Amino acid sequence: MYVCLCKGVTDHQVRGSVEAGARSWREVQNETGCGTQCGTCACAAKTITRDAVMTELKASAEGLAYAV
Repeated sequence: MYVCLCKGVTDHQVRGSVEAGARSWREVQNETGCGTQCGTCACAAKTITRDAVMTELKASAEGLAYAV
């Protein structure tokens, strides 16, 4: 779905930015242009970014073993 109509950014592009290494809303914003014009999409895009970052962190931590 389109998150940012002004720049034509989709939720897949936001998630793709995180998968490519972005770890903050600012990094996603710089890469995609999302939220840089009218700002109406910022709240939804931040939520998508946060969820994608958490998913990436969980996935990268799955292989770690911790001493108990």
